[in-house]
Amino acid sequence: MDRIRPWLYIGKYRETLNPHLLAANRIEAMLQLAELVEQPSIVSLYLPVEDFQPIPFDLLRQGIDFVLAAKEQGRRVLVACGAGINRSSAFCTAALKEAEGLSLLDAFYTVKKAHPEAMPHPPIWASLCEYYRENIPFDKLLTPSNR
Repeated sequence: MDRIRPWLYIGKYRETLNPHLLAANRIEAMLQLAELVEQPSIVSLYLPVEDFQPIPFDLLRQGIDFVLAAKEQGRRVLVACGAGINRSSAFCTAALKEAEGLSLLDAFYTVKKAHPEAMPHPPIWASLCEYYRENIPFDKLLTPSNR
């Protein structure tokens, strides 16, 4: 589990199972993209987002709204998918873009700096680009940023 911002964390499925780790990081909300795991006193939302498929826009909006609502309520939120690489990085990128007014690429680079494993797969990245109407070729994600 890595901290992107004081309110936003990214991780993997197995970390959602660890109440001690969640408590140590004071996680109070979880957006789960692999499987629903319920933890006492943690608000959770599970979205059935497929790993190598484009993200349906209704699920993308629902996930972003959940993360931003948790932020507004002063909660620390963990966004977790199976391995903490693809889907979670996409949702964290989108949440940062909207919360901080960043470009999609700057938001991704921010996630990548905090969580070097972050790498949305091409169909997931294409979903974000289409949703936000930002045409950023996938190979830009592979270029190190000095930002």
